[in-house]
Amino acid sequence: IVVMDCHGAGGGWTFNSLVPDLLHPDCEWVVQEEWTGYTEFLEQGCDAALFVGMHAMAGTPRGTMNHTVSGRDYQRLWFNGVEVGETGINAALCGTWKCPVLLVTGDRASCDEGRALLGDGLTTVAVKDGLGFASARQIAPARARQMIEDGAREALADLRAVPPYDPGSPCEIKVEFKHTKAGDRLRFHPGVERLDGRTIRVEAETWWEAWKLFFFET
Repeated sequence: IVVMDCHGAGGGWTFNSLVPDLLHPDCEWVVQEEWTGYTEFLEQGCDAALFVGMHAMAGTPRGTMNHTVSGRDYQRLWFNGVEVGETGINAALCGTWKCPVLLVTGDRASCDEGRALLGDGLTTVAVKDGLGFASARQIAPARARQMIEDGAREALADLRAVPPYDPGSPCEIKVEFKHTKAGDRLRFHPGVERLDGRTIRVEAETWWEAWKLFFFET
């Protein structure tokens, strides 16, 4: 079992919000400097991925802490015309190495988003109902933890319930930023097409190749 923290602040804060002493002694855990930058565990082969503590994409009504990648910089994101959030990004990363996503937990909006993208075979566990960006009706931690454990057990009972997510080939990624600064920074980058002041487009044969054209430069 490899545990990867994908919800730290990033940048100078690093992705490091796990409490190591509370992790299961049989697992390994990863702190990464840049999100989606560490892929070795996927390249080595993974049976399944479980997404715990997810939030909905930017602009989702009743999505607690809804944002995509960065609430400061990103407005909207599309893979081959399908709008996605961080569940879609993580699923595409896993799918690049044929790893299926079998579980999504978080607020109800993020669970609905995951099922809409990945299909009805996905196991979801909603541990809160969003009331707004910074408010939610929640379940007590002890019960929420038990629900997540039960959900993980159910999800892992059938490793073929959800196929690995592939946005398609070739893959077009379009990003609408909140400001023009990212477009300014990327406008001369190879493979990046600037559609307007705040929107860029890239295309490659695979999602991973398209993602690498711009993400690590923003």
